[in-house]
Amino acid sequence: MEKIVTRVIAVANQKGGVGKTTTVVNLAAALSKTRHTVLVIDLDPQANATTGLGLSPQKGVSLYPCLIGEQQIADMIQPTAYENLNIIPSEVNLSGCEIDLAQRPDRLQVVRNVLQAIRDAGVFDYILLDCPPSLGILMTSTLAAADGILVPMQAEYYALEGLSVMQDLIARLKANGANPALELNGILMTMVNSNTRLAQDVIAEVREHFGDKVYETMIPRNVRTTEAPSYGQPVVFYDPSCRGSEAYRAFAKEFAKRNPTRGEAAVAVRAETPAQEPAVTNQEEAGDDKVS
Repeated sequence: MEKIVTRVIAVANQKGGVGKTTTVVNLAAALSKTRHTVLVIDLDPQANATTGLGLSPQKGVSLYPCLIGEQQIADMIQPTAYENLNIIPSEVNLSGCEIDLAQRPDRLQVVRNVLQAIRDAGVFDYILLDCPPSLGILMTSTLAAADGILVPMQAEYYALEGLSVMQDLIARLKANGANPALELNGILMTMVNSNTRLAQDVIAEVREHFGDKVYETMIPRNVRTTEAPSYGQPVVFYDPSCRGSEAYRAFAKEFAKRNPTRGEAAVAVRAETPAQEPAVTNQEEAGDDKVS
């Protein structure tokens, strides 16, 4: 059996409403469809990634007991309805981590230490960390455990401020030794309406400053993508033919190419048409497109 080099990617943005959890759920689902093995770890007490993959939050079933030394991480891994895709769910008690970790001298390393066992096992191609929404100890420790940070970003002016905060946080974690190898894995433009001048200007500015760190694939505003979580499904399974599904499949292909975990021939990724600057229909634009 070919050895898998597990990549741990934190999906994070200090600014809310940018499609963070939607990206985690659909990237994981699209990768699983191409026979990559994926573990999602929901670190947001709101548990949106948990419900978005069809599970209900359960008291005591999260990373929290592992972080305080009461459970082994392998005992928290739950199957989903989708082959190759597992999850460590979240639940509201995870919010107590901030208090429990505050006084620990290893607080910046606690998530890394807990994840080490499954990273070493080489079972998963990707561990995707759905980060909590605040810049507290849990989020900082989560970023310190990652190989890279994927930043979903709306094509709007204020989204640039959230990106600046993430850059500063990466620099601090590297400088203080918490994670010297941490890097910006990439920037994903989400909820894009490329017909507007503002979106075009923001995308151009981001690409000018960050170059190839910006993924070529962009995720369009899409009503079906916003409907899917209410049915407990990723949109790539809920409606495989909609524009949101096409975009996330294209993104997963690009993501896997940038972040290989096996030999080049080990996983056959189906060819997809890149979803660059997708058109958005008037009907789609009329929907409520805000996602968590």
